[in-house]
Amino acid sequence: MQQRQYFEQRVDDAFGARRAPLEALLAEAGPVARACHAMAARFHTGGKLIVFGNGGESTDAQHLSVEFVHPVIVGKRALPAISLTADVATLTGIAAREGFAEVFAHQLRYLAVGDDIALGLSVDGGCANVLRGLEQAHEAGLLTVALVGGDGGALAASPAVDHLLRATSDDPRVIKEVHVTMYHVLWELVHVFFEHPGVLTPEAAR
Repeated sequence: MQQRQYFEQRVDDAFGARRAPLEALLAEAGPVARACHAMAARFHTGGKLIVFGNGGESTDAQHLSVEFVHPVIVGKRALPAISLTADVATLTGIAAREGFAEVFAHQLRYLAVGDDIALGLSVDGGCANVLRGLEQAHEAGLLTVALVGGDGGALAASPAVDHLLRATSDDPRVIKEVHVTMYHVLWELVHVFFEHPGVLTPEAAR
């Protein structure tokens, strides 16, 4: 009986650690909606989504880009997106010559145009190459979005980030799970706005 109670408590604790960050995300409906509206407006003017991150967040970047390019929901329009983490030869070539901090900024410098969207993912907000990528994107006139965790780190303090969405947890596993929810919500609401182009005005975002 004691063993059963122990495991039941562990299950409750595991779900409890995830409940508060998701409730906090729900409370941030306004900032999330504004980020989605801004992204939809960029897609509407011909922009594309450029996504990047490190480690597990690099696979999230690829996951997010394919969600836009090849929607799993039948009838949803494909929208242009690329992940800067998908080309190992390019990543390692830039890292060898320019340094790892430049692997995203360098690609953005040559692949991005002004109407594009740059979205960086970082569990702790402290990834130097994600910050450099968003700084380069901001300088080039891109819309910049960051998904972070913890206190947001350097990304939360950077003026180069137009929209910051934060998972309020210090557990990297929970942060990644909340990020998955975040970018699925981004995908869904971007399509809601994109399918109603009459709302893609600066006034509608207020």
